[in-house]
Amino acid sequence: MNFEDFKLNRQLLNAIADAGYDRPTPIQEQAIPLVLQGHDVLGIAQTGTGKTAAYLLPLLMRIKYAQGQHPRALILAPTRELVMQIDVAVQQLCQYTDLRHLAIYGGLGPKTQIESLQKGVDILVATPGRFLDLYLKGEIFTRQIETLILDEADKMMDMGFMPQINRILEVIPRKRQNLLFSATFPPRVEKLSENFLEAPIRVEVSLQATTAEKVTQLIYEVPNFRTKINLLEHMIQDTERFKRVMVFVRSKVNADNIFKFLRRKVMGGQDELRVIHGNKGQNTRINAMEAFKDGVVRVLVATDVAARGIDVTEVSHVINFDVPLIYEDYVHRIGRTGRANLTGNAVTFVTMADEYHIAKIEKIIRMTVPRTPLPETLHVPETPFEEQQELLREIDNQRRREDPDFKGAFHEKKIRPGTQKKAIQKSPGKGAMKNASKNTGYNNRRKK
Repeated sequence: MNFEDFKLNRQLLNAIADAGYDRPTPIQEQAIPLVLQGHDVLGIAQTGTGKTAAYLLPLLMRIKYAQGQHPRALILAPTRELVMQIDVAVQQLCQYTDLRHLAIYGGLGPKTQIESLQKGVDILVATPGRFLDLYLKGEIFTRQIETLILDEADKMMDMGFMPQINRILEVIPRKRQNLLFSATFPPRVEKLSENFLEAPIRVEVSLQATTAEKVTQLIYEVPNFRTKINLLEHMIQDTERFKRVMVFVRSKVNADNIFKFLRRKVMGGQDELRVIHGNKGQNTRINAMEAFKDGVVRVLVATDVAARGIDVTEVSHVINFDVPLIYEDYVHRIGRTGRANLTGNAVTFVTMADEYHIAKIEKIIRMTVPRTPLPETLHVPETPFEEQQELLREIDNQRRREDPDFKGAFHEKKIRPGTQKKAIQKSPGKGAMKNASKNTGYNNRRKK
């Protein structure tokens, strides 16, 4: 099949040719005819498979040309980065038409966005929060909206956007076409689809939460934080293999600390390293992503705020410095590599306390991620006592979540004035001792 089989107009076909698309991807092949026919569609496909064009092409074919003052199509996405990415795709595909489009999102003042709205818009791409802000100010009129699209619906649920989405559903016309696209399909998204879609046709080009076929996944078992740092340094220094890298961490503090370490010890203060997270200003984040896309920046350290907001076709490696606690985010993180039919690599650092989360992730993606020994030349320091205790406490907490009757492997006495560190009142039980030996087993397996 090729794009001409969809009977798209010449303006769209020319834009498709300019974009370098040769033939439809599986999600496009299945979804585009259904959307053109006016069906509500539930699309499930991993990141990097062309979901955006799967709903944009039939949408642009349907509305065709500029008309009226107010938006006729609304696309909602969870993050400002993804909103900007979708808006770039709209610009690319409608370049030979007179359609007007606008991206609105938080992080900057609304004045410029309001001025653009007042000039007239056909397609509005928005985060739920900013859409409601401008609607409540009386700047958005919804009565002409004929198509509503929710992109990355699973991430919207994770970020707590359900109340805003329900409010938006109340203020837009009931008679409309609805499209919902998601990389995963957990129960909360299934519930949303039941309320949001009317007699939908489900298009699933791969099993939900399937990781990209062209991504090679590996796990390194690491005993402690310092080993993680040493392993990251070892990898980043290999500029031949690690040509364009995203390093994902859980927290903003970790992101900043790793950025400073790499800049000081590895990258030599060069401008080929950036960091983005929620505390960074809008312009800083945009500039960092653009530099990464252009190849000026080789290493980008990021929290999950960026896991779905960057569409770069030549990311060689994704490194999960921290295992994600929202398990579906693993799929989205590694989906930053292996895009556009290119191969990629995903590496995850796993401590003994992370094994619990990796087991959950492997259950979701329906595969066992292979383990590989640590490099022979890597320095593996001993685990400090405090970190070892923290790891064991985390394992106890995990066991309590699975078994409410579990009492814990050990507990501690209260600190008395003038005494030394907390004393262990009871020796670690079998569970904790087993996990402690597992920690040293990481080094033993590496030596073997």
